[in-house]
Amino acid sequence: MQKIKSLMARQGLKSPQESMADLSPVENLRIPSKEELRELREQPIDPQAEQEIIDSIEEVYFSNDSFDMVQHELEKLPPELNLQELEEYRDKLKRQQAAVSKKVADLILEKQPSYVKELERVTALQTNLQLAAVICTNARRQLSVAKEGFTGASLGLLANQRRRQLLTGLLKSLRTIKTLQRTDVRLSEMLEEEDYPGAIQLCLECQKAASTFKHYSCISELNSKLQDTLEQIEEQLDVALSKTCKHFDVSHYTKVQLAYSLLGKTQTAMDQLHMHFTQAIHNTVFQVVLGYVELCAGNADTKFQKMQYKDLCTHITLDSYIPCLTDLCKALWEVMLSYHRTMQWHEEQDKQETTSTPDGAAAAESDEVLVDRSYVKKKLEHGLTRIWQDVQLKVKAYILGTDMSNFKYDDFIVVLDVISRLMQVGEEFCSSKSEVLQESIKRQSVNYFKNYHRARLEELRMFLENETWELCPVKSNFNIAQLHEFKFMGQCRSPSVSPSRQTVSSGSPAQEELSLFQQYVQEGNPFEMHIEHKEEETEDVLASNGYESDELEKSVYQDYDSDSDVPEELKQDYVDEQTGDVPLKSASRETIRSKKKSDYNLNKTNAPILTNTTLNVIRLVGKYMQMMNILKPIAFDVIHCVSQLFDYYLYAVYTFFGRNDMYESSGLGLISSRLRTTLNRIQESLIDMEAGGESAGVHGPTEDRKEKVPSPHLSQLVVLTNSGTLYGLAQRVVATESLVFLAEQFESLQSHLDTMMPAAKKPFLQQFYSQTVSTASELRKPIYWIVAAKAIDYEQMLLMMAGVKWDIREIMSQHNVYVDVLLKEFEQFNKRLGDVSRHVRIPLPVSNVLWEHCIRLANRTLVEGYANVKKCSNEGRALMQLDFQQFLMKLEKLTDLRPIPDKEFVETYIKAYYLTENDMEQFIKNHREYSMKQLANLVNVCLGSHINKKARQKLLAAIDDIDRPKR
Repeated sequence: MQKIKSLMARQGLKSPQESMADLSPVENLRIPSKEELRELREQPIDPQAEQEIIDSIEEVYFSNDSFDMVQHELEKLPPELNLQELEEYRDKLKRQQAAVSKKVADLILEKQPSYVKELERVTALQTNLQLAAVICTNARRQLSVAKEGFTGASLGLLANQRRRQLLTGLLKSLRTIKTLQRTDVRLSEMLEEEDYPGAIQLCLECQKAASTFKHYSCISELNSKLQDTLEQIEEQLDVALSKTCKHFDVSHYTKVQLAYSLLGKTQTAMDQLHMHFTQAIHNTVFQVVLGYVELCAGNADTKFQKMQYKDLCTHITLDSYIPCLTDLCKALWEVMLSYHRTMQWHEEQDKQETTSTPDGAAAAESDEVLVDRSYVKKKLEHGLTRIWQDVQLKVKAYILGTDMSNFKYDDFIVVLDVISRLMQVGEEFCSSKSEVLQESIKRQSVNYFKNYHRARLEELRMFLENETWELCPVKSNFNIAQLHEFKFMGQCRSPSVSPSRQTVSSGSPAQEELSLFQQYVQEGNPFEMHIEHKEEETEDVLASNGYESDELEKSVYQDYDSDSDVPEELKQDYVDEQTGDVPLKSASRETIRSKKKSDYNLNKTNAPILTNTTLNVIRLVGKYMQMMNILKPIAFDVIHCVSQLFDYYLYAVYTFFGRNDMYESSGLGLISSRLRTTLNRIQESLIDMEAGGESAGVHGPTEDRKEKVPSPHLSQLVVLTNSGTLYGLAQRVVATESLVFLAEQFESLQSHLDTMMPAAKKPFLQQFYSQTVSTASELRKPIYWIVAAKAIDYEQMLLMMAGVKWDIREIMSQHNVYVDVLLKEFEQFNKRLGDVSRHVRIPLPVSNVLWEHCIRLANRTLVEGYANVKKCSNEGRALMQLDFQQFLMKLEKLTDLRPIPDKEFVETYIKAYYLTENDMEQFIKNHREYSMKQLANLVNVCLGSHINKKARQKLLAAIDDIDRPKR
C-alpha cells in the first residue's frame, strides 16, 4: 500500500482522499472522516434501505459538475426558518451523504485489483517511452552527421536532374504550343485553296492537342481562337455550299460534303443546302427581271431594287417579255439541273458505299451514319417538290404580271412553248403536273385568246368584204399539212414538247428517248432554241403559173400580160396570206397573172378551189389548234372559236350568194330544215344584226354584243347581175366550193380535234360536225338555183306556149317552136358554162346541180304553160307529149345528167288529161306536188270531153278541200 502511494506521488497521482480535497469548497463542505467511513462500513445497513435513500436524492445532484449544491439548498429554505425543521432536513442530507459515501467506498474496494494492475501497465509504458526518447535523440544526431557528409550533395544532383527533365518536357510543350499558334496561317492557306476537309481535319487535331495543354493559361486563349477559326471555316463552307446551287461541280461538292461529315453535321448541311436552293431561286429570278426592267427603264429614278418581285414583274415591257422569260427559264433550269445533279451525286455515293463495304462491316456500320444517309435521301426527295413549287410560283408571278392580250400570235405561241417546255422539265424533275403553271397560263390564254379571236373575226369580216372571190392558184396536191400552221400535226411528239425543238430531236432519234436532264447534263439549255432559229421553211403550195407547168398552155399568158385590172386590195390580201405581214412592195406580175388567170385546162386537174380568205381561215384554224395542242385546258374554248370561224364563213357565203326570198319561197325545198336551223343558230349566236356600221359591233353596249360580229357585205367589185358571166357563176363556184373544201378540211381534222376535246364537251364537237360542217355542200342548191333561175328566160317560154293552139283536131308530126327556143337557151347556157369553166374549174357536182336546177325549172315551166291552156283536145295532148319528147331527146345530148329531173312531173301531168272521173279524183289526192291552179286547170280542160259539170264541181271541191288546210 505504501508502494502504491509512493508511485502515485511520483506520477502526480493523488489518493482518493486527496482527490476529494481538490473538490470545490461547496463539495468539500462535509466529507466524512476515516473514522466515520469505517463506522459507516461497520454499520450494518440494509441494502434495500440504502438504495431507497440513494433514490430519494434529487435528480439535480446528478446533472453536471458545475452544479452548486450549496446555492441550491439555500434557495430552497423557507422565508421563515424553523430550527427543528432545519435540523431534521440536515439529518436527512447527512443520511443521504452517508449512503452515497458508503456506495462509493464499496465500489472503490470492488475495483481495487483492476486499478493496481492498470497502474502497473502505465508504469511500464512510461519506462518504454523514456527509452524511445533516448533512441530518437541518438538517431537525430547521427542523421545530422550523414546530412553534412553525403546527402546534401547527392540529393542536390538528383534535384537538378529532375528539374532538367521537367524543363525538357516544358520545352516540348512550348514548341507544340508555338506550332498551334502558327496553324492559323496554314488554315487560311487551305481555305484559299478550298481544301475544306484538310482545314477542318487540321483544326480538329489542333483542338485535340490544345486540350492536352489546357493547364497552361495561354492555351485557353488559343483554344478560343481555334474555335473561332472553326466557326469561320463553317461560314466559308456554307458559302461554298451555296455556290453549288447554280453551278454544280462534282469535285467541289465532294470536298464540301466530306468537310461536313468531318464536322458531324451532314444533316445540317442538307438543311442549309435546301435553304440555299430556295434563296438561289429567289435571287436568280429577281436579278434576271431586275436587269431587264432597269435596261428598259433607262435612266428612270424608280428604285426598282427595293420592289417586291411580284411588283417588279409588272414593269416588264412587251418587247422584252419573251427574252426575259427565256432567260428566266434558263436561270431556273440551271438551279434545277444543279439539284438534279446533287441527287445523282448522293445516289452514286450510296451505291459506292454499299458495294465497297463488306457485309460484316456493313452490319457493324454505325447507326448514326445510317440515320444520316436516310435523312439526306428523304430530304432530297421532299426538296424536289418544294423547289419545283418555288419555281412555279416565281414563273406564275411573271406570267400574270403582264397583260398578254395584245401580243402577236407568234409571240404568244413562243410564250406557250416556253412554259410548255418548263412544264416538261417539271414532269421530269419531280413527276409534277404543274397545276400552278397550268392555271396561270390558262388564265392568260383565255384572256389572250378571247381578244385574239375577236380581232380575227373582225379581220375575217374585212377579208370577206374585200374578197373578190377569185381563185387562189394552188397545186393539185395541195394539202393543209403543207402549211406551217399544221406542221405540228405531222410530228410525232408529246404536246408538251416545243415545236422549235422538234427539228433537232427529229434529226436524232436516239436523243428522243433521253430526258432533258440527260440531254443537257453537261452543256446547253433546253430554252436556248427559242431565241435562236426562228426561220420558217418555205411553203410550196402555190402553182407556179396556174397550170402545173403544162407546156401546151404557155401561150395563154399573152392575153393576161397586164395586171392593171386586178383590184389593189386583192393584191394586198394575196401577199398577206403568203407572208403573214404587210407587204413592202406590190406583188410581182407573174404572181398576179398566176392568181388572176384561169383556163379550161383546170378542168383536167383536181386542184382545190379556194380563195385567199379560205386559206386565211385554214391558217387560223392551224394556229388555233397549235395553241390548243400546247395548252389542253382551254381546248374547248379554242374549238368553240374554231367553229365560229367556220360558221361565219358559211354564213357569209350564204348571205352573199344564196339569200333570195323569191326563190327560197318557191317550195322546192332548196334549203333543208337542218341547214335552215344552222343558219338561224349562226345568226342568233354570232351575227350582230343591230350593228349600224363597222364600229358598232366592236363597241357594242352590252357584253352579249361584244361576242358578236356584224354581218358581212359583199364587195362592190363582185358583180352578180351580169348575164354574160352567168350572174357571177365563177365567183359563186369559188365561194361555194371553197366552203365545201373548207368543210372537207374540217372533216379531216375531226379525229385530231376529238382527241383534244374534254370528254364532257365532246357532244358539242359531234353536233358541230353533224349539223354545221356536213351542211356546207347543201348550200350549193340555193346558190346555184339563183343562177339557174336567171340563166334561161322561162317567162318568154310561157308567153310562146300561150300562143300555141292546143285544141287541134289532127295529129301533128312537127313539134312547136317554143321547144327549139328553149333548147337554144340551154345550148347558150352550156356555152356560157364552158366559158366560165375556162376561168374556174367547175366540179362535176356543181355542174350536175346547175343542170338539175335548170332542167327542173324548165320542166316546171312546161307544166305551168300546159296549165295555162284554156282548151285542149286529145290531139293537143299528143302534141304536148311530142314537144316534151323532142325536148328530152335534144336535152340528153347537152348533158350527161341521168335521170332527167322532174321528167315524170311533166309526163304525169300530160297523161292526167286522159283519166276518168274516179281516177282523176284519186290523182288529185295523191299528187300534192302540183299547185291548185294546175289541178283546177286540168279539171276545167277535161270538161266536155270525158268529165261532166257535176263531176267537175266534185273534183274542184276536192281540190278546194286539199287547199283549205294550207290556208
